[in-house]
Amino acid sequence: MTQFRPTILIFAGVLLALLAAGPARCQSAAASSETLTLQQAVTLALQNSRDVKLAQVQYNVALGEVGVDRAAFRPNLYTGSGAAYTHGFPSLPGGNAPAVFQMDYTQTLFNPLLKGEQHAAEDRAKNQRLQLDRTRDDVIVRAATAYLDLAKVRHSLDLMRSEQASGAKILEAIRERLAADQELPIEVTRSQLALARVQERVVKLENREGELDAQLRDLAGIPDSQSIRVETDEPAFSAELAADVAAVRAESEMVDLAMKNDRSIEEADNERMAREQLLRGAKLSYWPTVDLVGEYSILSKFNNYGEFYKKFERNNVNIGVQVTIPLFAAKTSANVALAKSQLTAAELTLGNKRQEVRLDVLLKARSVREVDASLEVARLDLQLAQETLQLAQARFDQGRVTLQEIEQAHVDENDKWMAFLDADFARQHAQLTLLQATGQLAKVFH
Repeated sequence: MTQFRPTILIFAGVLLALLAAGPARCQSAAASSETLTLQQAVTLALQNSRDVKLAQVQYNVALGEVGVDRAAFRPNLYTGSGAAYTHGFPSLPGGNAPAVFQMDYTQTLFNPLLKGEQHAAEDRAKNQRLQLDRTRDDVIVRAATAYLDLAKVRHSLDLMRSEQASGAKILEAIRERLAADQELPIEVTRSQLALARVQERVVKLENREGELDAQLRDLAGIPDSQSIRVETDEPAFSAELAADVAAVRAESEMVDLAMKNDRSIEEADNERMAREQLLRGAKLSYWPTVDLVGEYSILSKFNNYGEFYKKFERNNVNIGVQVTIPLFAAKTSANVALAKSQLTAAELTLGNKRQEVRLDVLLKARSVREVDASLEVARLDLQLAQETLQLAQARFDQGRVTLQEIEQAHVDENDKWMAFLDADFARQHAQLTLLQATGQLAKVFH
């Protein structure tokens, strides 16, 4: 505990180092008593996430809606049969002739309004795909945060239990000094209070450990009968990822990455393009629509065709192009006006979203700098406590300090360790959110 290892500060090193354990090992690790790595926890969470599965289904639904809109421009063939009694001219409601068997063919060749709706559905399906990616990123952040927090809590518990042992030794030493009339009774009470506070922190940490353990189990799909072991020791350092993280340190670069990769901007842009397609289709609706139609029918003399036609033809084929010319359509101008207003709203939303993302990524980048500074303070504070403990240990070996003083130095070092772990976790979480905001999270957990 007295040797400080600075590489624990490199959160980026944590991430890529854990990538070495590929997804193929995730199932075996989850089914055995091996230590669960961060990469394995994230992969299992993505595999078992109900949110990801729901987002995938919703994306499939969006693709299905696109297929429905596209079907109007593809061949559609219908057939059927029936019987009808006619008196007088042989005709059915709608003007068709009664037929024993009939086959109809329809295919839209030119309909700008329907085509605009199809393209709008395609752009909105892209948004559903972006929602799927966003859900995956959210699951990654939740799983990684739970894993890292659990590792921090368990490390903190080890420290607090060590502090409990040191506090018990201090209390015993003070009681001995009190028995020898070398301490006042108030010192015993003060030591008991300090020990009780340590016990209180241990209980809170144990409760927090239980919450995080249950959360990680739920995310990764790990049964309650299996224990979860996480990495609490110093991970292997990766200079490669450290260089990747350092490459995007500049605020301008972070903003550029966010603008290129932020899914909310892409969604707003897709919605703007969908509105453009609808406006284009509405404007072109002033033009005629063109459909390819065809019909094959088998007629029967049962309906007295011979009384109204000089020649009866049993097999009838009709094929051609149906052109519908809008002479006056009030709905078309209303559709154009509506589409224009919706496009204006979409353009304003896109501009607002870009500004929101820019401010958000700058805030996250500055937050990372703040926690970096706090972490450096905690690191130096811990280093000072460790060096103080080393000096106290040397003096204790020389008989120049008491057991109470050396144990108090241990307690102080544990407190600094706790503060350092909290600062390190805050930095890790800030980096995760920044990676997510700049679209780099999927590259780390691929």
